Amino acid sequence: MEVILKQDVKNLGEKDDIVKVKPGYGRNYLIPQGFATLATESARKVLAENLKQAQFKQEKIRKDADAVAAKLEGVKLTIGAKAGESGKIFGAINTIQIADALKKEGFEVDRRRITFDAEPKFVGEYTANLNLHKEVKVKVPFEVVAE
Repeated sequence: MEVILKQDVKNLGEKDDIVKVKPGYGRNYLIPQGFATLATESARKVLAENLKQAQFKQEKIRKDADAVAAKLEGVKLTIGAKAGESGKIFGAINTIQIADALKKEGFEVDRRRITFDAEPKFVGEYTANLNLHKEVKVKVPFEVVAE
């Protein structure tokens, strides 16, 4: 019996895979639990069309991410923060402040896609990692200055 998986199933396959299983396993577990559907001819055609459309969307998203990454190459940010005499800032620079600084430069980046190599807690130079797409990652240098 062949089924189309609706989600990842451990030791069987990933979402949208067509797998061959024993009839009892498919009828009594996979289909009633909502993990799979029967791989009929019409279901295969629907799956093929969905995969084609999803691939097209992913390519467009990746091209947009590549374009933003190319524009971000020469950008260097400056973040102002209150600091003590030793150079230690009060609190820490967070992703929201980086996202706001990028927005002022004309780049719309979600703050949840920003990470740091080292937590910026002192005045100095740091690097922010922007995960624009699962295949497109950009490092943006920024400087923390005392206000």
